[in-house]
Amino acid sequence: MPPLKAPQDCETMQDLRVQIDRLDQQLVDMLRTRARYIDRASQLKPGEGLPARIPDRVEEVVANVRAKAGQSGLDPDLAEQLWRILIDWSIAREERVLGRD
Repeated sequence: MPPLKAPQDCETMQDLRVQIDRLDQQLVDMLRTRARYIDRASQLKPGEGLPARIPDRVEEVVANVRAKAGQSGLDPDLAEQLWRILIDWSIAREERVLGRD
């Protein structure tokens, strides 16, 4: 598959929508991969005596994402909001395997 066009290289709304749809597919694929890591965490945590939710780790992940967002020009508030949803979903997924702590 050819690389995505830069936004400024899209000549029509149809062309732009094709690029957005391709990007959305990449995001879905990346989220699917992240979910696989979460599934692995739910396998590893019991052996290390760890609960699904580790508040310090949650805040570390959010701080890292906010910093990376700011460095890349993405609104850090938007990144934090999205990641908190993603983290809550991930913890709920782990809790189904581990049980609530």
